[in-house]
Amino acid sequence: MTRRAAFPAPVHYTRQEDDSSSRDSLSQGYGLLKRTFLPVLFFLSALLPASAPLLRSQAPSAAAPLADRRQDLQSAFDDYWQDTLEHSPEFASELGDKRYNDRISDYSVTAVNQKLARHLAFLLRVAAIDPTGLTPEEKLSREVLLEQLTEEQEAAQFNEWEMPVTQMGGIQTVYPQLVAELTFKTVKDYDDWIARLHAIPRAFDQVTADMTIGIDDHRVPPKYLLAKVLDQVNQLAQQKAEDSPFALPLKEFPASIPADERDRIRTEMLSAIGKQVLPAYAHFARFLQAAYIPAGRQQPGIWALPGGEKYYQYCIRHYTTTNLSAGEIHQIGEEEVKRDEAAMLTIARKLGFADLQSFRASLKTNPKLHPASADALLAAYRGYLVPMQAKLPQLFGRLPKAPLEVAPVPAYLEQTAAPAYYEPGAPDGSRPGRLRVNTYRASSRNLYAVEAVTYHEGLPGHHLQISIAQELDHVPAFRKHEHFTAYTEGWGLYAEQLGKMAGFYQDPYSDYGRLEADLWRAIRLVVDTGVHHDHWTRQQMVDYFHQHSAIDEPSIQTEVDRYIAWPGQALAYKIGELKIVELRNQAQQELGDKFDLRAFHDQVLDAGALPLNLLASRIDAWIASQKSAGPS
Repeated sequence: MTRRAAFPAPVHYTRQEDDSSSRDSLSQGYGLLKRTFLPVLFFLSALLPASAPLLRSQAPSAAAPLADRRQDLQSAFDDYWQDTLEHSPEFASELGDKRYNDRISDYSVTAVNQKLARHLAFLLRVAAIDPTGLTPEEKLSREVLLEQLTEEQEAAQFNEWEMPVTQMGGIQTVYPQLVAELTFKTVKDYDDWIARLHAIPRAFDQVTADMTIGIDDHRVPPKYLLAKVLDQVNQLAQQKAEDSPFALPLKEFPASIPADERDRIRTEMLSAIGKQVLPAYAHFARFLQAAYIPAGRQQPGIWALPGGEKYYQYCIRHYTTTNLSAGEIHQIGEEEVKRDEAAMLTIARKLGFADLQSFRASLKTNPKLHPASADALLAAYRGYLVPMQAKLPQLFGRLPKAPLEVAPVPAYLEQTAAPAYYEPGAPDGSRPGRLRVNTYRASSRNLYAVEAVTYHEGLPGHHLQISIAQELDHVPAFRKHEHFTAYTEGWGLYAEQLGKMAGFYQDPYSDYGRLEADLWRAIRLVVDTGVHHDHWTRQQMVDYFHQHSAIDEPSIQTEVDRYIAWPGQALAYKIGELKIVELRNQAQQELGDKFDLRAFHDQVLDAGALPLNLLASRIDAWIASQKSAGPS
């Protein structure tokens, strides 16, 4: 799993700005905006899915010269990317672009509407450019952006901004995570962070207003999950200013910053944290406890929201980039569970067990399969990276330049985080990619799963794929940072299985762990559709996990809650992996002796993340080119 927040439009704030009068008027004003401007966009978004193919294929009666159209397209790509950075200043900062480091995002409904209007204009601008004569890469970039912008307009009807906070993330985690991604080398870097700290209270006000509208519209997450959000908020609110993650830049100053500036920066930063940021967290905690949690819904499934069934179908399309139905995905999941369990039974019998039940029971009590400490768990992950790194040249023609490090999950996230996740590095190399390992209750974690997770989150999984995408020099900037979930997470799961092809998983317990990791993703297809489409209870989800796996209890509990909070996202892994395997098998069958695994992998990776339909078209074209190239 990769973690990268999405941010709305930016807003400038000064340190002297007084927000005291804004809180009471926010909900009324935003409610009016929502009920006037958004319906117009909903009407347009209803037309766009049907009209987009026509816009793509219909050239103007007098097409502009090819050189002009190519320039127009590149200008549209550049303008879109600059708009993204300007209106997502935190994202720009993560990428090492410091132009907007003194800004934070605008979370208001006004900003939501403005973004939809800007992106509708980009959609129509790009669609109007005749693609005749463009290079294949230019056509692919055009298709990617058109699909993305069209889907965004469709999504507007679901008012996702009304539910901006879950235990998986939100305003409460954005800035503690962001500060760890920044570099502090100059006085301006510190002053920019202080400016952001001063702006955080108003951001909380805006998010609170959005959530208040969500209460009115009966669009609220499950009550029990919101209690976990409150725990996160309280943990941060109750820290001392100097101990909070917001004060991380004060831990070490560059030698170039004079002592008097260090004193000023320390005083101003701690004052902003203590007098503005922490009180904002405390105020948000009171809102959660008094108003938001009591309004939380009782049912875990997204079907319980107004228009929830339609919204879940959208989530399926968004995350899998396919038109599969919930029922079809549920069936695929059950079939994959049976296939994995059969392979796991073979390993269990080789190890002397009669059945999976007795083998799984032994896993929980075998001390060799559980880390003695958090450090031991981290060391296990690091231990699998070295041999895989040596093997990579046999599997890929192109390798990333960016370094990778293993680090623990931050303490304020560990109770709700996944067992591990990947944080992308900075494109300029100033920050390495990080494989974050959840060391909470480390001794209850299992070691037999570590090898597969290392390949998924690190190499040859997310770090390799995302770093290569960031380093591409032949695609527009926006494509270097796309994260189509079915592609990105599908590649991560494919990387786990690639380790088997490369000769790893020599320990039968690790090989079992590989299968259990695959089974985990198959179970997701069943339980995600179960809760959000078939009205399962949370306990049914937990029970299915227990019936079909020996996954440790902390992981089961956090994963079930994750699927409830994040409808459809967990479907992308298995659906994406199955598609990549299908494309590889197709290439092998059609090319025979001319098939080159390294070349195939480079084709999959050398365009950045893509919707699965466009990835399939790309591989089809590559297969055709290999056939026409003559004997190898």
